[in-house]
Amino acid sequence: MYINCILLELNPPDPWTAEPREAQELHAGEITLTYITHACMELKAGNKRMMFDPWLTGPAFARGWWLLHEPPSDAMDRLSQADLIYISHMHSDHLSYPTLQQLSTKRPDIPIYVGDTSRPVFWYLEKSGVNLTNINVVPFGVWQNVDEHLRFMILMDGVHPEMDTCLIVEYKGHMILNTVDCTRPNNGRLPHGVDVMLSDFAGGASGFPMTFHGGKYTESWKAGFIKNERKKLLNYKTQLVKSLQPKIYCPFAGYFTEAHPSDRYIKETNIKNSAADLNESIRKSCPNILTWTPSPGSVLDLALALNDPTNSAITEPPNDTKIYKDSWDFDLYLDELNASISAEIFKYKSWIQYYYKWAGFKGYNLVIRVIETDDDFEPLKGGYDYLVDFLDLSFPDVRPERDHAFEEIKNRVNVMRHVVLNGRLWDDLYIGFSNRMSRDPDYFNLILILSQFISFFIFKFSTERIYFILALFQLTKTILNSFKTITTL
Repeated sequence: MYINCILLELNPPDPWTAEPREAQELHAGEITLTYITHACMELKAGNKRMMFDPWLTGPAFARGWWLLHEPPSDAMDRLSQADLIYISHMHSDHLSYPTLQQLSTKRPDIPIYVGDTSRPVFWYLEKSGVNLTNINVVPFGVWQNVDEHLRFMILMDGVHPEMDTCLIVEYKGHMILNTVDCTRPNNGRLPHGVDVMLSDFAGGASGFPMTFHGGKYTESWKAGFIKNERKKLLNYKTQLVKSLQPKIYCPFAGYFTEAHPSDRYIKETNIKNSAADLNESIRKSCPNILTWTPSPGSVLDLALALNDPTNSAITEPPNDTKIYKDSWDFDLYLDELNASISAEIFKYKSWIQYYYKWAGFKGYNLVIRVIETDDDFEPLKGGYDYLVDFLDLSFPDVRPERDHAFEEIKNRVNVMRHVVLNGRLWDDLYIGFSNRMSRDPDYFNLILILSQFISFFIFKFSTERIYFILALFQLTKTILNSFKTITTL
């Protein structure tokens, strides 16, 4: 078996060394980092303010992820007053359309910067209806000058260069490295000894194995797998920080929760690393590195931290500050999903063939059964239950007699139909914990095929193509209505 890979050569391999600047002395308050929530951090450098990955309201991945931390009460004002925003990638816990919708009503022309990924970060902007007019797509490994002292550079991920990015910000020669969600940021080549390093820490950002059932996927197997993956991630992050030797390290970009009551099983099963545990591991391995476990509204003053690490350079929020969210406006966002259920196109079973033929995934000895369900993954009365054979992209009534890989996928009807109707990515279903899967047989080749299937449906869609499928739906409706007219004459 051969797996296609693309090797990317960085040129230059260490682009941040271009036009080097000597570190200058900083004054208290000159560079501060304020943690907002999840992956959102505000950087103040001189008289400029920069925001990273603002997710301040609403869910991510349709309805699967909700904010764990309560953003500071002035978070939206801070965002609208920022000089620039960096968004690392297209995932909805970083590119939050509910947040950007509110921002667009306040300041639609705010400068937003993204990397020039092959899968565009803002591929869904037109369809979303959000009015943002100053989006800047910049090349990788090139300094972007903000003012005399402040500049930044976006770098690609080595494992997912088509979508993930990370960031270096430099002010008066002092560097801040934000690796965000990158699996292998800049293919492993990163600056050593930066002043501040930020990264994710939690894990649990996938439907596997929580959404799988049957066969080996017992509760004890899942618990063991999750525990092992958490340990591997913690050790990897510890070793990465140890190898890079930043002066200060802060784990963030992992503060989400499966808050909706129907996802209680996921919340109880999907145990994640804590930022405190990772920082403890780093302190044991690298006692010279200052660690910061942030709370919403807490502030790190870089000058104070560099001048005297023994004194507290971190200002915590007032004692009465609300740290954890306890309400999420579920109905507001689920009503939008539920509205898709009764869309006209789903009255005609022909949408199924149009949808999968439009997507064009075929040539694999894989058969799937898709079952529309309620919130608890019980088959929906009147919902669709169908087979797709991806060897020849046919839609049989029963499974073929030949040997084949088989996957049964139960999808929550509101999320599935919202994905189809709006041309959304399948990560709303898979990463958003809105499906349940079982496979037969459960072996390596099938896992590869299913990974390709999931990846295909996560990244296939674009706004131009979705208009094509909607046009086909309209054509179907017209033909069927004409047929009804003829039969009544």
